[in-house]
Amino acid sequence: MKLRVLSPTQVEVDEEVAKVLAEGADGAFALLPRHADFVTALVPGLLLYETGGDEQALAINGGTLVKCGDEVLVSTPEAARGRDLGELNRAVEEAFEKLTENERRARAAMQKIEADLVRRFVELQEHGG
Repeated sequence: MKLRVLSPTQVEVDEEVAKVLAEGADGAFALLPRHADFVTALVPGLLLYETGGDEQALAINGGTLVKCGDEVLVSTPEAARGRDLGELNRAVEEAFEKLTENERRARAAMQKIEADLVRRFVELQEHGG
């Protein structure tokens, strides 16, 4: 089977695989080459795949998986790869720290916009009322 994992910025995986293990909203599942075509939403977690007897791991932040014939396509907003689970865990922690900082900045910007909107609304009421 051909596995392709795509994030917004790059192709994370493009390899021939014997098996894919992932987790959807209804639980974990395995895909083998002769399994029926399948579409599901993925939850954040590990995407495991087997290449030549070696198991590889990719941390994903949710996404969508489509199996069609002998192809498996995964689209995810974020992915992190590591040589072992310890390295993968560090990569995921760094990604979450970055995400948390971006969320803080976005919330601060929204608070400024909301405060400005309220201030302008009050000014309109004072001048029109």
